[in-house]
Amino acid sequence: MKSLTRPEQISFNVNGEPRDVVIYPGETLLYTLRGDALGLTGAKPGCENGDCGACTVLVNEIPVKSCMVLTPEVEDQAITTVEGLQNAPIQQAFLDHNAFQCGYCTSGFLMVGHALSQDVDNGSPERTVEWLRSNICRCTGYQEIYDAVSSVAHPNG
Repeated sequence: MKSLTRPEQISFNVNGEPRDVVIYPGETLLYTLRGDALGLTGAKPGCENGDCGACTVLVNEIPVKSCMVLTPEVEDQAITTVEGLQNAPIQQAFLDHNAFQCGYCTSGFLMVGHALSQDVDNGSPERTVEWLRSNICRCTGYQEIYDAVSSVAHPNG
């Protein structure tokens, strides 16, 4: 039986690389990613209750709010953070459409937009609006973000 208070080592794949980390069983994925062992600070702590989406990462290509996932739940899974996008088209689209202001929420929107662009059934404006509802931006209008994601998710209209 695993201890609930003692650190344990788990393995997962982060941005294409196998990683072993020592965690506490109650540690969130957000905390693990940002911690000293990995140092991936692209996922941001915002509300830390699953509302804002600033901490969004992909787990097996599905967007999840890393503040709501316990790290042990993703053992042996593939995690992609904004640092792992490596010049994905969504990044250029955000630049082209000026889809950011302070930038705090941007990584979460990039992750959602990237996941949507990889989805085979991503072609409708309605689906884009639905997916973008999972994230909040307090600084800018959503039109630029919508335009950026749309340009990648359904470039033919």
